[in-house]
Amino acid sequence: MSDPFVIVGGDAAGMSAASKAKREDPDREVIVLERGEWVSYGACGLPYYVKGEIDDLEDLVAIPAERFREERDIDLRTGHEVTAIDPEARTVTVSPTDGEPYQESYDDLLIATGARALDPPIEGRDHEGVFSLQTMDAGREIRAFVESTDDLDSVAVVGGGYVGIEMAEAFDAHDLDVSLFEMREHVLPPFGPSVGDRVAAELRDNGVTVHTDTRVERIAGDDRVTGIETEDETHDADAVLLAAGVEPRTELASEAGIEIGPTGAIATDADGHTSHDGIYAAGDCTEATHTVTGDPAHVPLALTANRAGRAIGSTVGGDPIPVGEIAGTAVLKAFDLAAGRTGVIDEERAREAGFDPASVTITAPSRAHYYPGGDDIEITLLGDRESGRVLGASMVGTEGVAKRLDTVATALHEDLTAQELSYLDLSYAPPFSPTWDPVLTAGKVLASTLE
Repeated sequence: MSDPFVIVGGDAAGMSAASKAKREDPDREVIVLERGEWVSYGACGLPYYVKGEIDDLEDLVAIPAERFREERDIDLRTGHEVTAIDPEARTVTVSPTDGEPYQESYDDLLIATGARALDPPIEGRDHEGVFSLQTMDAGREIRAFVESTDDLDSVAVVGGGYVGIEMAEAFDAHDLDVSLFEMREHVLPPFGPSVGDRVAAELRDNGVTVHTDTRVERIAGDDRVTGIETEDETHDADAVLLAAGVEPRTELASEAGIEIGPTGAIATDADGHTSHDGIYAAGDCTEATHTVTGDPAHVPLALTANRAGRAIGSTVGGDPIPVGEIAGTAVLKAFDLAAGRTGVIDEERAREAGFDPASVTITAPSRAHYYPGGDDIEITLLGDRESGRVLGASMVGTEGVAKRLDTVATALHEDLTAQELSYLDLSYAPPFSPTWDPVLTAGKVLASTLE
């Protein structure tokens, strides 16, 4: 074998690229260097593992490491951390857990180093009982702590984003008193205030104490956590989860002189190339082109990483495929509520991107009015007055949100107008939708508003 394709990072983007490159060119040497123990796992499932809905941590692994090695002939090396990239020599420096550092040559290189949990500058974050959730090992540690600590009664969650809300539900399932602290006015800021308010109400209805517009300044305690201190008061807590968001791991790229984009993630072109010849990047460490604005965006989501990795693997294997644009489509479960968003839903951001935005909010039944078991879905749809184009949507409800969200995401990728959206031939049967699906209704109302 020759012309090695070396991949730094063995999760979604990295293993997708490795598998696809090997399928396209079985004779190509493919080497994956992963600093940890786990590869090809679903980090998005960790809150449900902590909650207890997923019995075994191994269940989150999509493909075991040995299958990559034995069935796909991929040289997968776990416990191997890449500490430097030399673009001129086309080598990476590798530090194995057991062994001396060495140089590995590459012909093509993929940086798939992912993202890390933000480490907010809060005093006391090194106390026992303070956690963040970004890795499989962290998930195992948190669940063991919850299940084995006899005097654990209360948990404070710092951050009202995806992980914070999902983990609030997970801790609640262990009969713990849960408090959630969000420094901004609403939880789930990227979803808009209406969705944020509905989700906060759902959390409160299920016993979670929600503090918005509240900055955590200190974690109290000597060695072990005893509480959370805000500007105005102290709240008791036996454990703390820091869920303030994530940041891309770009140190390797930056130190090698690879361009970092305006979002703070690695800049790439439509094919996943970085600023250096033969070096690609994909996954949570990388920015992508937003399909609505055309601007770089950093939206670290699982599908984006898998899709970009697969495309780069195909390109390296001899069949070039673009990594694709993103709409930032995301859906979240909060107890019995589902919340979703796609595209641009903030009018100020839309104006900055050159649009003349207008939005509508409608509430419509998820099923035919006479069919039992349905519930209302609230949809906010944003459009551009000049072109009539749909720019984005947020949704919240107890059923059917993900289905409707995907319809709007598809409309965004095809640049549909609100009028065109309202005339899509969507499925209908009383148990699933009214005759006019809520998305069609929202499209009709937005089209009238944009006229």
